[in-house]
Amino acid sequence: MIILPAIDIMQGRPVRLYQGDYAKKETVADSVLDTAQKFAEEGADYLHMVDLDGAKSGRKENAEIIIETVQKIGMPTEIGGGIRTMEDISYYLDQGVDRVILGTAAINDEALLKNALERYGSHIAVGMDCRDGYAMGQGWLSRSSLYYLDFAKHLEQMGVGTVIFTDISKDGTLQGPNLAMLKELQKTVSMQIIASGGIRDLKNVQDLADLGLYGAITGKAMYAGTLDLKQAIAAGKEKTC
Repeated sequence: MIILPAIDIMQGRPVRLYQGDYAKKETVADSVLDTAQKFAEEGADYLHMVDLDGAKSGRKENAEIIIETVQKIGMPTEIGGGIRTMEDISYYLDQGVDRVILGTAAINDEALLKNALERYGSHIAVGMDCRDGYAMGQGWLSRSSLYYLDFAKHLEQMGVGTVIFTDISKDGTLQGPNLAMLKELQKTVSMQIIASGGIRDLKNVQDLADLGLYGAITGKAMYAGTLDLKQAIAAGKEKTC
């Protein structure tokens, strides 16, 4: 299982939210680039970045710092937030991003998702951000009628190979991931599943690895000092799906 350290960006700086609440923003570092470099030095193989301003506005608000970081670090990186058009997708992938995450667009614009998959295949992932089991969009502000297991099965039928599953109620809380929902998701589909939200410590990483997941995203735990990235990476490598 790979470990993806997360950098969530607002106004050009790394932040963390609590349960997806934009009003509960905590700036966790001064520099996106320096933070990514630190993760690279600690052995990370893949980086997860989200343009939180973009997720809310539907535009590429922090694209410049994201692309600068991707190109200078040289680490495979997935990007989410504010990606609503094929032009947005191409912009990131053409400039070195490895994987683009569609969230709101995957819910509201199935034609875009289909076209993106046909053109870019495995470089397209879908973010399943869920509250009470239902997919959310617009920076976690808008609830859809899509139950997460039904949504996942539909995405798999469309050809999606990777999903990032976030239980919003766990995100930024350090209360542990939603293992029950992830276990059901793993049983329901055969896509690569990346778990996000709630990781506090090494035990949480080991529990996720035991499920046979493809990856796990950690953010606040590293910034809060409750999880050592090097140890998390080692624990993830002990079990591969």
